[in-house]
Amino acid sequence: MVEHYPIDKVREQFPALQRIEHDHFVAYFDGPGGTQVAGRVIDAMANYMKNGVANLGGTYSTAMETAFIVEEARQHVANLLGAKKENIAFGANMTTLAFRVARALSSEWSHSKGNIVVTEMDHHANIDPWVTAALEKGIEVRYIPFQQETKTLQLEKLDEIISDDTKLVAVGLASNAIGTITDCAKIIQRAKDVGALVIVDAVHAVPHFVVDFEQLGADVLFCSAYKFFGPHVGIVAIEENLFNRMHIFKLRPASDEYPAKLETGTLNFEGLVGVIEAVRFMASIGEGNILREQILSAYEKMERYEHYLAERLRQGLQTIDYVMLHQANDNVKKTPTVSFQVDRLEAKDVCQQLARKYALHLEYGDFYAQTLVEKMGLDRGGLIRAGIAPYNTVEEIDRLIEAVQQIDFP
Repeated sequence: MVEHYPIDKVREQFPALQRIEHDHFVAYFDGPGGTQVAGRVIDAMANYMKNGVANLGGTYSTAMETAFIVEEARQHVANLLGAKKENIAFGANMTTLAFRVARALSSEWSHSKGNIVVTEMDHHANIDPWVTAALEKGIEVRYIPFQQETKTLQLEKLDEIISDDTKLVAVGLASNAIGTITDCAKIIQRAKDVGALVIVDAVHAVPHFVVDFEQLGADVLFCSAYKFFGPHVGIVAIEENLFNRMHIFKLRPASDEYPAKLETGTLNFEGLVGVIEAVRFMASIGEGNILREQILSAYEKMERYEHYLAERLRQGLQTIDYVMLHQANDNVKKTPTVSFQVDRLEAKDVCQQLARKYALHLEYGDFYAQTLVEKMGLDRGGLIRAGIAPYNTVEEIDRLIEAVQQIDFP
């Protein structure tokens, strides 16, 4: 299985993998916070800026080229997400877009009527924008609880939490902190049954498994290109009828048409060039006659490979007496995101040792999933997170296991 994955072909496309620290090539396990950038992405962005840039609206060549880039970026992201290009809008990042969408949606909410539902497991970018909007309107906020024993959402009382007067339900496809993949179908169906809008955070999902916006049935879905080998560009897909009727806070001269009406100010055009190339990079790992087929094929290969690496890491860490894994059970699907703690040591201290001695780049903390980490009752600086990406290798996994085995204790 692993021998059929084109790891050498993948790795040669990432210039950052040539970085050397402490006599080691750096092993990047910080992908959940932002992956390394594919070389073709870097080159395409630089070429756009070298060849002459322009804003939208001109009749000259560079302006028309920029307009083409915007539409191409929408189409490529639509292919990535199983959406239509009319669904796709861009912004600075998910958080910024979520606050904008929350303000637009909540402008139609009546004061002190109804409720919204968020979860205890999500990144706060999919909690706070909706909670802030609800509090401004005096609307009740309800939470789908996190179950510590299973490391999953507790759905037994879903019918009580999502009620007939629920306006909006926000849920993440996968936890960026502990990797749990949530079976969202039941949550989405219950929300639809009561006429609530469904908001989905797919930021941690899109880098690792297929997301199909239309099949999912979400009204709004977010992701970010810098989590899948591209630049810092936020992405949102919005169901067309909702998008059309949304009251967006914008400048008067700006377009009233969707999706452009959500995109305040000038877009990051060089970033959109990078988005196009990031999608093309992912597609290049797969096979097929059209872009969506290539993307689906690539996901199949990447998912198998990443799963193998993640299981190898989990099994290796489980043999170390002073390591505590914070992961869902084997019967729960997970992204290749492995979170743990080391007994008696602060998470930051462990990460510093791994970086300074072995050139292993891991992150620590709550990763903006603050409520989740609080519910888990964690101390010692939160979690240590090893996020596996398609460019990681078996050697890097084994180096990480060995490094943890050799951690120095005071």
